[in-house]
Amino acid sequence: MLKLATRLAALPREARDTLFLLVVVGWIVLPHASHLPWWCSLLVAVVLAWRATVAVTGRPLPGRLWLLALLALALLGTWWTFRTLLGRDPGVSLIVALLALKTLELRARRDAFVVFFLGFFTMLTNFFFSQSLAVATAMLVALLGLLTALVNAHLPVGRPPLLQAARTAAWMALLGAPVMAVLFVLFPRFAPLWGMPGDAMAGRSGLSAQMQVGTMATLALDDSIALRVRFEGQPPPQSAMYFRGPVLTQFDGREWRPLVPRLGTRFPPMRIQDPQLQVAGAPVRYELTLEPNNRPWLLTLDAPSQPPQVPGMDTAMTSDLQWVVSRPVVDLVRYRAVSHLEFRHGPQRRGLVLPEFTQLPPDRNPRTMDLAARLLRENPSGDPAALVEAALNLLRTGGYRYTLEPGVYGDETADEFWFDRKEGFCEHIASAFVVLMRAMRIPSRVVTGYQGGQPNAIDGFWVVRQSDAHAWTEVWLEGRGWVRVDPTGAVAPGRTGTFQRLVAPRGVFAGTLESVNPNLTAMVRAAWEAMNNAWNQRILNYTQSRQLNLLRSLGFESPSWEDLSRVLIAIIVIVASAGALWSWWDRIQHDPWLRLLGRARRRLREAGLQVGNAAPPREIAHLVSTRFGEDARGLAQWLLKLEAQRYARAPGTTLSALRREFTQLSWPR
Repeated sequence: MLKLATRLAALPREARDTLFLLVVVGWIVLPHASHLPWWCSLLVAVVLAWRATVAVTGRPLPGRLWLLALLALALLGTWWTFRTLLGRDPGVSLIVALLALKTLELRARRDAFVVFFLGFFTMLTNFFFSQSLAVATAMLVALLGLLTALVNAHLPVGRPPLLQAARTAAWMALLGAPVMAVLFVLFPRFAPLWGMPGDAMAGRSGLSAQMQVGTMATLALDDSIALRVRFEGQPPPQSAMYFRGPVLTQFDGREWRPLVPRLGTRFPPMRIQDPQLQVAGAPVRYELTLEPNNRPWLLTLDAPSQPPQVPGMDTAMTSDLQWVVSRPVVDLVRYRAVSHLEFRHGPQRRGLVLPEFTQLPPDRNPRTMDLAARLLRENPSGDPAALVEAALNLLRTGGYRYTLEPGVYGDETADEFWFDRKEGFCEHIASAFVVLMRAMRIPSRVVTGYQGGQPNAIDGFWVVRQSDAHAWTEVWLEGRGWVRVDPTGAVAPGRTGTFQRLVAPRGVFAGTLESVNPNLTAMVRAAWEAMNNAWNQRILNYTQSRQLNLLRSLGFESPSWEDLSRVLIAIIVIVASAGALWSWWDRIQHDPWLRLLGRARRRLREAGLQVGNAAPPREIAHLVSTRFGEDARGLAQWLLKLEAQRYARAPGTTLSALRREFTQLSWPR
């Protein structure tokens, strides 16, 4: 390491500055590695390594043919990957490739300036994919690096240390911080122009609009955060926290899908509030912060009695009690809701239940059909509640197991679960349970969402992760409507409680640290997530409504974006005026004695006497007497008094008196 530092210190300034700029460019591009095509990341790495080798060895830069060939390769790769050169993903790939290629023609300071400003633009493109605190911190470091390189390029010839340029860059960033803060707080946010593009969250893991059963041999838990909840007052029990998502009704043997509303159905597919929802008990009031998921649904605690208040979005409830918004959630969304844990929903009479809730694909899962017939024989009354309890008791006592590694299921997924494997995660259990219910002609459906969560002791929010994604069921009972039944709780009661929850595997470093000091690991993780939550709540979720609330707190009765613009313009005018006043004050604070001497020099130059800028008053008096003689005797004496006022001040000789004499002097022509 010491040898490397010595070798770098011995490099010429141009090579050192080039290597520093390449490191900054690599830092800017690094967060893009998970979003770029593999060939683009490889191209950038090769080009940067090539340019670094050229800088260290002093070899000539590649010719124009090489650059054209690499540019053509980048264009062809982008077209081959995306089938277009337009859009976010292809555009970012091209920008990153062009930034790397530009370093291969880094010959003059003009080329460096192009790399600087292309780097600034590439730095901003990282926020197309993530606006997290980690990315923002990394880009702040990149900003300081680019500013350091830019300042260093303006420093005079020689070998000024990079630390000197870094100090200047940090001071520039510090001076610009107040301007940035004012623009952030007051610059109007115009929806939908303010925010990320609609494809910003493509490919993000989480809940899906459908559920395939048995297609995965293992389930790798995603430990990222799906939503955060802050309750007003005492939170409900963890086992009662069911955050409702898509409701799945149609089943083809392997995949569950939502019910497609039929024309003429008496249940409208969309409504503001469902008249069939009846709530009881004390309301649970909470504020939920939903991470971007590129889906149009809202996660709410079962069951909301009032429409969630989502700023800037229209909300509506589907016929199966799911809340949706008017467009996909591609930004962080914070909303308030009121839910009741005790509720009834759906028709009370059998004739109003749609036949889709009892349909099954024909000639599938024959052993499950036999199991349904046996349960019906054992319960001759045919009471649906008794049949549900019989199925749950079978899950409790039949040796079934909750696992993340059930293996790949075949076509008869329900049969394999009930009779062969007897293990699976929540989707296997919920799907097999609904198939059994429908085989007994009990209307039922699968509900997906999140269950549970963990409190963060630092900021008081409950954190719900993607690993808390869950599937449960609802069965229809006469006189009660749709009733939640969680068959996974019968197999593994701890899944819906505080203990025995399956967790995502830790990495090597995190696993080692946790084995040494699990309390420290949990505390560090909670602190980091609290910081991220503060970033999300105060920065990413600073919407136009919060801007208007700020104006209300300042005394505006009905604020609008025009008021925001006026306040912003007023602040700009005030700051500009303050800057002008400070400049004027700074000018008059300069040494008034030197300013008076400078006025005398200018008047003598106008009279044809060449006076040097560094000439003292005594020397100027001698030049005046030599050139103009007795005609300028008064001027020469005034200059001597000016010198005496500075260096041998006599009583009664003030600068203001000398200024008055200056205006009365007879100047030679």
